[in-house]
Amino acid sequence: MTERFEYKVVELREKLLGGKMSGAKLEGVLNEHAAQGWRVKAITTAEVKGRIGPGGVDGVLVTFERRTGR
Repeated sequence: MTERFEYKVVELREKLLGGKMSGAKLEGVLNEHAAQGWRVKAITTAEVKGRIGPGGVDGVLVTFERRTGR
């Protein structure tokens, strides 16, 4: 039987982490997803689209992975 995985990508803008990238706030996001069975596959810095206007803001993309029940 082949293992199957599903993936989830979460965009985190600085404002979502309290104005500056905070290790404690990022840790909270990671732990929240871990409690749902997700594990971190990758964290990538990126320019994440803001809510208003063109351009983006500094942020990170967190890719999570977990086994599916199928």
